[in-house]
Amino acid sequence: MQRFYEVMFIVRPDTLDEDVDKLIAGFEATVTNGGGVVRSTEKLGRRKLAYLVRKFSEGNYVLLTIDADGPLVAELERRLRVSEPVIKFITVRMDEEQKRIDKIKAIRATKKKVSAQPAAVPAAIPAAVPPASVEAAEVTEATPASA
Repeated sequence: MQRFYEVMFIVRPDTLDEDVDKLIAGFEATVTNGGGVVRSTEKLGRRKLAYLVRKFSEGNYVLLTIDADGPLVAELERRLRVSEPVIKFITVRMDEEQKRIDKIKAIRATKKKVSAQPAAVPAAIPAAVPPASVEAAEVTEATPASA
């Protein structure tokens, strides 16, 4: 069963761009030869790492989005693990996340939106202030003076 995955890996910063392109092409070939589909490939560029990984403080980030089954993802992870230029990788299954997001959107769509409804406008605004509020204003003004 084909599922949607995101595979992010970090390549050593001292690796040349041509070598990174060859590495990406090799991983894409692994996916396509195994019966999967590569949706997209993004080179996110060189970034600083949060902590030292194999004595490197920077790395070139690459994001692969693929449709594949479990054994193919296991093979891709095995190749990432044994590849020397790759210093770190992570694979995340995104189809469950997409289901969760769709469910939340469906729930929000069924709820009644209060902000979308027009506000209730009072029928008539009184021209004069009611007498009760005038007396209350006089009492509050007189209180500080008598104290």
